[in-house]
Amino acid sequence: MADRLRWILLAVAGAVLVTFLLVQQQSTDVSYGQAPAAKDPIPEGSAGELSGATVPSAEQLTAMVKDSPVVRLPGAIATWDDQAVQAAAGTAGVRVIVAPPGLPKDARTRVKDVEEATVQVIGTEVTGGALQASPDRASEWLREFATGDVTESLTTLAAHLNHQPDAPDQPALARRDPTAAELAEVTTALRATGRYVAPGANLKDPPATTAAFPGAQPLYVALPQQPAGQPLVHFGPALAQEFPGRPIVAMYGQWVEYDGPSAAAFADVATASFYGQFGDRLSTYAYPQRNVLGAWLDRVTAIRYAGLFDRPLPYTPFDPLRVALPALPWLFAACAVGFLALSARRMVRPGRPSGAGVPARLAGLTALAVEISGLTDGASSASLTRGITQLTAAREAFGKKLPDKHVHGLLDAAESDLDTTAGLLGRPDYRPAEYLQGRLA
Repeated sequence: MADRLRWILLAVAGAVLVTFLLVQQQSTDVSYGQAPAAKDPIPEGSAGELSGATVPSAEQLTAMVKDSPVVRLPGAIATWDDQAVQAAAGTAGVRVIVAPPGLPKDARTRVKDVEEATVQVIGTEVTGGALQASPDRASEWLREFATGDVTESLTTLAAHLNHQPDAPDQPALARRDPTAAELAEVTTALRATGRYVAPGANLKDPPATTAAFPGAQPLYVALPQQPAGQPLVHFGPALAQEFPGRPIVAMYGQWVEYDGPSAAAFADVATASFYGQFGDRLSTYAYPQRNVLGAWLDRVTAIRYAGLFDRPLPYTPFDPLRVALPALPWLFAACAVGFLALSARRMVRPGRPSGAGVPARLAGLTALAVEISGLTDGASSASLTRGITQLTAAREAFGKKLPDKHVHGLLDAAESDLDTTAGLLGRPDYRPAEYLQGRLA
């Protein structure tokens, strides 16, 4: 019975192991549709991100920085709070060269190689030596991409370069509601064409329909980069009241924000995902607003396909295997331990029954040898012969009154040979440990 149970446990453990390994390759692929395919890398300049601006030679840049602590090249858009930057830099101060966005690689390298400049600002990218300071939250991205304000990054880098304590965080950018005249101007244009492009903005041909907002036509408001240090007009909430149920997309320079249906469900996710990934490129290059808007709409589309709009997940049938999967390793371990325990018990030489004397053991083993003698052949006959030889020697030693320890040693040897015989015959009921249990109890 023990042998049968041992092999059953081994079979169950093997089946559980195979099942567990096979199920690792199974997965559920659920999608709301075909999200936009990833595009190949676009060569620099092919997306309209280069502004065509030029910079002086390296020698001229070096001379300009030596003459003035702040050198602002034509086309530069970055601004900052000079008092906050000086406070962060301490007595060492900083020398800053500010270049326009959209420079080609060689021009950017020329600006960054000016050793006399402590900090280089290209577009709104802030670097100093091998270090770069970048925003990491929506309030800072809003300041940088809507107004060109790089105070946060510049104070952080200046303090670090001059071994000063970290500068305090800048207060959030103030917002204000649009005036009645501003709102009327924008709503009139939206009702007529679905878009409002303020003077200085460069948004062209925004899509009338997009997979980002299926079944709805979005309204677009495009403004140029706004003046730093002034409250930013917040058109979204006011326009959402004027056009209920319509998606409102407002652009302030390179900053995109959304108001309208499901704004709470995805707007913050889209902002963090988009600017967290593309912030470095947007700060360095001069992308047209249409390109920025297109990339932002693609990101919103991808989020929609991920099911983040309070949409119910598709039905998936109950899978008992997946429910039971966490228990399979434990079941395998239990079967393996049981198999090893039974195998170890089989390999250990049967112990001498507790309290059994020489006459009882000798009689019991002799009866066992006689009973299985008619069943043996081949290898089992050899082990039986050795067992009978040991029994004969034990009987003679007992008759000569030799010490019990010596007689039990001979009986142990006979019992081992008889146990081997029973194993070869496949008769666990004839194993001495089982056979003598009842006789010697």
